[in-house]
Amino acid sequence: MANTGFCAFCCRRKWVKRDWAIATVAITVIIAAVITVILFYTVFSDSRNRKTSSPTFAPPSAGDFVPLTLLQSAKATGAFCLDGSLPGYHFQKGFGSGSSNWLLHIEGGGWCNSIESCNSRKGTSLGSSNYMEHQVQFSGILSQDPSQNPDFYNWNKVKLRYCDGASFAGHPESEFKNGTELFFRGQLIWEAMMNELLSLGLSKAKEALLTGCSAGGLATFIHCDDFRDQLPKDATVKCLADAGYFLDEPDILGNRTMLAFYRDVLQLQGVAKSLQQDCVGRMEPVKCIFPQEIIKNVKTPFFVVNPAYDSWQIENILVPIGSDPQGYWSSCRLSIKKCDATQIKRLQGYRDAMLKALSMFQRNEEGGMFINSCFSHCQTSYSAWHSPNSPRINNKTMAESVGDWYFNRKESKLIDCPYPCNPTCNNDDYTSSVLSAAV
Repeated sequence: MANTGFCAFCCRRKWVKRDWAIATVAITVIIAAVITVILFYTVFSDSRNRKTSSPTFAPPSAGDFVPLTLLQSAKATGAFCLDGSLPGYHFQKGFGSGSSNWLLHIEGGGWCNSIESCNSRKGTSLGSSNYMEHQVQFSGILSQDPSQNPDFYNWNKVKLRYCDGASFAGHPESEFKNGTELFFRGQLIWEAMMNELLSLGLSKAKEALLTGCSAGGLATFIHCDDFRDQLPKDATVKCLADAGYFLDEPDILGNRTMLAFYRDVLQLQGVAKSLQQDCVGRMEPVKCIFPQEIIKNVKTPFFVVNPAYDSWQIENILVPIGSDPQGYWSSCRLSIKKCDATQIKRLQGYRDAMLKALSMFQRNEEGGMFINSCFSHCQTSYSAWHSPNSPRINNKTMAESVGDWYFNRKESKLIDCPYPCNPTCNNDDYTSSVLSAAV
C-alpha cells in the first residue's frame, strides 16, 4: 500500500528525460540524507564506551599517538594476559624539566568473575595483546600539550594496558581450578611491568605519580604502596585513582550485587594474596578489595577523583539490570537527566553513601579529592581533565586541583554540591547508544 501513490503517478504518462533527471536528483538527495543519519549514529553510538562527553578541542598531532610495546621480559616470568599473550604498554619519553619525572596510568575495563566471562574476555584487547591497538592517543593527564595538561605535560608517561581481568592482582595458583587455557597472572604482570620501567629510568625518578581509571583505579589503590617502595626514598611519589572508588552498597532490591561479584573474582583468580594481609586476616577477604578499606592503610599520599553519581556504579551497583525487571529505571540508569523525582532522591542517597565512605579519608592531611556532581565515569585521561568545557568545583578543574595537591601549593579537597547544581558537568547519556543498538 505504501507504493500506491508512486505507481499511480507512473501510470498516468510515460516519463521523459527531464522526469528521470528530476527523479535521479531526488533519489540522490534522499540517499545523502540517509547516509548522514547513519554517520551521525555511527559517530555517537559508541557513547557507551566513552568516558566523557566533552568535545575534542584540537586535532591530535603525531606526537599524541604512542605505539604499543609488548613486554618481552614477561616470557621468562610467565606474566601473561588471560589468553597467554604478552602484556603491553605505551611509553612516551619526557623532556626538559620533566625528563626525570614519571606518570604511570593503568587502563580500566572491568573484571571477569567466571570461566565463561574470562573466556569471552580473552578474545578482546582486555584479555589479549593480539587485539590491542598498535598505537593509542595520549590525552588528558597523559597529554603533551601544556594547555591541556599544565603540570605533567613533559613527564615520562606510560599507559599500562589491562589484560588480566582482576586489576593486576590475580595469581597463577588459581589456574588449576578452571580446566581451560586461562592465565591468571595479574600480579606477575604488575611486577614485570615495574621491572621493565625501572630499567628504562623509573628507578631514578625524582617525582612520580601512579594513576588509573575504573578497574585501573582499583589497581592503583591495591599497588600504590608497592609503587612507592620501589622508587628512590628521596623521590616525591603519590597516587591518584580516577573513578575507582567502588562502593559496597545494596542495589535497589537490597542485594549486595558488587560484593557477590567481587567475591567471585577473588575466588576465581586468587586475588586475596595481593590485598593488604592485615585486612584479610581480620575480615572476609572480599571486603578488603573495596577502596574504603584499602585507603585506611595506604601510607603513600593519595588523591581520589570520583563523580558522586558515577555512571558505571549507578548502572551496575545501584541498578544492575537484573534488579529492574519492570524497566522502571531503564532510562534513568543510563542518563541522569531522564530520572524522575523519586529516582533522583535515590541517587542522592547513593551520593550520601559515597561521601560517608570518604569521610575518614577527608581528614587525611596528605590526601586530596575532587568529588564532582556529574553523571560520568573516568575523567582524567580525557578532555574533562583540563579544557574550556571541563567540570569545575569552585572554578577549578581536576588538573588544577590535582596539581595543587601534588606540588603542595594548597590543600585540595573539593566536594561538589548535589545534582543538578553544577552547570559545568558534561553528563553521560547512554540512551542513544542503546536505541541505536536496538535499531
